[in-house]
Amino acid sequence: ETSAIPPARLFKAFVLDSDNLIPEVLPQAIKSTEIIEGNGGPGTIKKITFGEASKFKYAKHRIDALDPENCTYSFSVIEGDALTDIASVSTEMKFVASPDGGSIMKSTTKYQTKGDFQLKEEQVQATIDKATGHFKAVEAYLLAHPDLYS
Repeated sequence: ETSAIPPARLFKAFVLDSDNLIPEVLPQAIKSTEIIEGNGGPGTIKKITFGEASKFKYAKHRIDALDPENCTYSFSVIEGDALTDIASVSTEMKFVASPDGGSIMKSTTKYQTKGDFQLKEEQVQATIDKATGHFKAVEAYLLAHPDLYS
């Protein structure tokens, strides 16, 4: 995904302060996030309670890596009612500068399924579309509030 927002600012909002910002910007999607264990760095476990627009109730994420200097972040979904046929979901994100002064967010997600279950392409695409929507909502919020996260 591309954005007009520079990488460091986007990373601060979308990753470092997501526990506060996402429920404010997208309350129908994410109701709340709380740290279950850890200090916010690698190894931290967070419980995300989904909002009314979600068919799921919660998920637990483990922060696998967090590097604000290089704007990289990775996490795994380790528990939740969406993981019926999926053992885990791991996502790696990197925010890099684009030539126009904005940024490009690169993301890779790996699914580990249970047994012989196979994800359907439309399930993967629906997840991508939802994540893109969240990203664009945060971007729009930052564009409307240019003094935040600078």
